[in-house]
Amino acid sequence: MVAGNLPVIGVLDLQGGTQEHLEHLGHISGCVAKPVKAPDELQALSGLILPGGESTCLSRLFKLFGLHEAIKREHSRGMKVWGTCAGAILIAREIIDEQPHLALMDIAVHRNAFGSQMDSFNLTANIPEVSGEPIPLTFIRAPKIVRVGPGVKILLRHEDFIAAAEDDRCLATAFHPELTSGLAFHRYFAHKCGVSSELHSDQIEGWTARSWMQVARA
Repeated sequence: MVAGNLPVIGVLDLQGGTQEHLEHLGHISGCVAKPVKAPDELQALSGLILPGGESTCLSRLFKLFGLHEAIKREHSRGMKVWGTCAGAILIAREIIDEQPHLALMDIAVHRNAFGSQMDSFNLTANIPEVSGEPIPLTFIRAPKIVRVGPGVKILLRHEDFIAAAEDDRCLATAFHPELTSGLAFHRYFAHKCGVSSELHSDQIEGWTARSWMQVARA
C-alpha cells in the first residue's frame, strides 16, 4: 500500500509496544505508519510489525478479530512481517513443545527461554547488515531462536542462540528495538518494505530511556 506514493507500514494494535513502534517509525523520513487491528486494515500494506506481548494471548486475539488468516493471506501476497519478541514466536514455523501460530518463517523458537521478567537484560551489539553503529538491544522474557531453515539469514548470534534472523519477507528479533533509542532495525525493516530513507544517525536524539518496569506501569 502507498500513501502519497509512500509505502505504509502497519503496527498491530492489540497488545504490546504499538505506540513505541509507531514513534520509532515516525522518526524515519519517507515512512508512513499506522496502527491496525482489523483485517481490512491489512489490505495491501507494505509491511506489518507484530509487537511483543504474550504470544498465546495474541494468537487468540488474532482469531477473535479475524486476523489469523488475513495476515497469512496478505503475507502470501507480498506484505513483509516483522515479529519482535512474542511476534517472533507468532511467525515461527516451529515452537518447541507447542503448536505454531502463523508459521510464516522457517525458524524454531524456544518460548520464554530466559525465564521471568526479572531475567530481562540489555546489551549492545554490532550487526553490520543492519547498521554501521553499535545497536542497543533490550530482552524481556525473550524467546531464543534455536534453528533457522534454508533461505533464512542469521543477523545476530548471542551466546547459545540466534537473536535476529530474516528471509525475503520476514524479520524476527528476540529483543525489543522499540524500547531503546535505536532506529537501526526500524530503518532496516522500512527499507525491506520499500521505504527509501537516509539517516544521519541510527539513534533518536534526546530519547530518554525507560526501564521495562516503567514501561509496564505506563
